[in-house]
Amino acid sequence: MPSRALSADTAPPVLKRTATYQFPRHRRNVGRARAALRQELAIWCVDAESAYVATLLLSELVANAVNARTPRGREIRVRFELSDLELRVEVADASDDQPVPRHAKDDDESGRGLALVEALADRWGVEPRSPVGKVVWAVLTLPEGIAPLPHPSLPGSGALQAPDSGCEDRQAQ
Repeated sequence: MPSRALSADTAPPVLKRTATYQFPRHRRNVGRARAALRQELAIWCVDAESAYVATLLLSELVANAVNARTPRGREIRVRFELSDLELRVEVADASDDQPVPRHAKDDDESGRGLALVEALADRWGVEPRSPVGKVVWAVLTLPEGIAPLPHPSLPGSGALQAPDSGCEDRQAQ
């Protein structure tokens, strides 16, 4: 029996959720960016393991942005986007210096961040930012069996649940 593919007109819409934060370039804001991501992922009902990996990815990207050589007073922007089963975390800074993975020695105290990003992310890359700087991003594919729930505060969402209810029930199914 032939199968019938959905046309673009009848395919179910993909919910896209985004959140953007801006922080001064300071080490303490690595933790604040992690807290912002954890908050968004909890609202979006992303499973705990994926949230943990996404937080590690974000930590490395924000730490690199905080340490980037930029003029005084420049801030960093973090953006999270959940679309279907892909979570993208990105960090923008005002430096044009491209991140390059290093091979740290056993006794080096730094230099492993991008190696960690390469190991944990499904994809990662760098894009120019206009008018100056760059955006470094990482994509994480979420497990199929635990698709995130729509949330009532999101445009187009039909869910009628509180931000912190229903996640556990959905992910246990």
